[in-house]
Amino acid sequence: MGQYAIKMPDIGEGIAEVELVLWRVKPGDTVTEDQALIDVMTDKATVEIPSPVSGTVLSLGAEAGAVMAVGAELIRLEVAGEGNVREAAAGVPAAARASAGAAASSTSAASSASAASTARPKSAPPAVPTPQAATSAFDDAPPAQAPRHDRPPVTAPVAMRAPGEKPFASPAVRQRAWDLGIDLQFVHGSGPAGRITQQDLDVYLVSARQPREAQARQAGYAQRHGEEAIPLIGLRRKIAQKMQEAKRRIPHFSYVEEIDVTEIEALRAKLNEGYGAQRGKLTLLPLLARAVVIAVRDFPQMNARFDDDAGVVVRHQPVHLGIATQTDAGLLVPVVRHAEALDPWSFAKEIARLAEACRGGKATRDELSGSTLTISSLGPLGGIATTPVINHPEVAIIGVNRIVERPVFRGANVEARKLMNLSSSFDHRVIDGMDAARFIQAIRALLETPALLFVE
Repeated sequence: MGQYAIKMPDIGEGIAEVELVLWRVKPGDTVTEDQALIDVMTDKATVEIPSPVSGTVLSLGAEAGAVMAVGAELIRLEVAGEGNVREAAAGVPAAARASAGAAASSTSAASSASAASTARPKSAPPAVPTPQAATSAFDDAPPAQAPRHDRPPVTAPVAMRAPGEKPFASPAVRQRAWDLGIDLQFVHGSGPAGRITQQDLDVYLVSARQPREAQARQAGYAQRHGEEAIPLIGLRRKIAQKMQEAKRRIPHFSYVEEIDVTEIEALRAKLNEGYGAQRGKLTLLPLLARAVVIAVRDFPQMNARFDDDAGVVVRHQPVHLGIATQTDAGLLVPVVRHAEALDPWSFAKEIARLAEACRGGKATRDELSGSTLTISSLGPLGGIATTPVINHPEVAIIGVNRIVERPVFRGANVEARKLMNLSSSFDHRVIDGMDAARFIQAIRALLETPALLFVE
């Protein structure tokens, strides 16, 4: 047997180091060729690193969350043959070798214990392990602990009396049993003539023979203890760094405006009714994106990126629209490139494609970078108003809140109208409050008169 060291490969594109996000194996595991060993993250994407050989894991190069340079030892395996590491025994810590052999040790230990038990004279009582010795054969198994009584195990109730036999208890005991949801038919009576006492109810509670409803009521008011430390690694660390950088560098100010979306929602319903089967269903987002693209023509300072180190604002002719997208791993911002050239149906298809790529972990670096303006929406959970964080180094972000139906005065009449707030944030270093208000008012005019969206 030999040892095989797998080093961090060169992922390309000038990457010098990566962050270890998720180990898919541990010391002692058997891996096969091409099996995924770990997920690593660069500033561009998340990548799986496969094993080039089959073998048993001896040691890991670092814990998840560590940053490792390209070329450093990622993992070491025990393989058939010579491997690629000389004097392997001296190169692997004893703890790693012991961990790698834990599974085999536990099997042999169990066999030895069984044999010893058989050979022990009948007069010799079995040894009782101390709490310190009662541990698993695996290094990471917790020590044996005394059973907890704050939440008794759930067991099925067992009838203590013959059918038709009534339980014997005082009115006070019956009242308490009623309050706790306990059926006295299942409670053993230790008093004279089988009378059920208050102590019998206590014993029944501890043994968890009360109905599940009573257990749930008790558990809801039970004290809880302990804490959990969760390190920020992988995408969550990148998000934290990005948000910290944005808030540190950009002096935000927010502007909230109410939009009457009754007419555009009616138009959307008509479009879906007439063209949904052929072109796909539209949500409000593609129509809002169209309104943003049109408004940017008169407010080019919104479609910009600010290099605050150089003190230069770059205004862009194309609108590369970032769409904040929630995934299981965290918030990503895929980019719809040249949104100014897309009709609502084309925009909707591109958004669906990008969202699927993000949620499946397949989005590329180009699909997640280069936006010039961002839209953020929480959908039905959008709340009444928000203060979205600007996607640095952009200078503006448009936040979409949920649609609500409320009574509105229209002349002398009161009508039910669909209303929605746009909560937007701007970089006050380069965007004045008046310009921000006029920009959002332009978007409002387009949404409240949706025919203008299709006039060039």
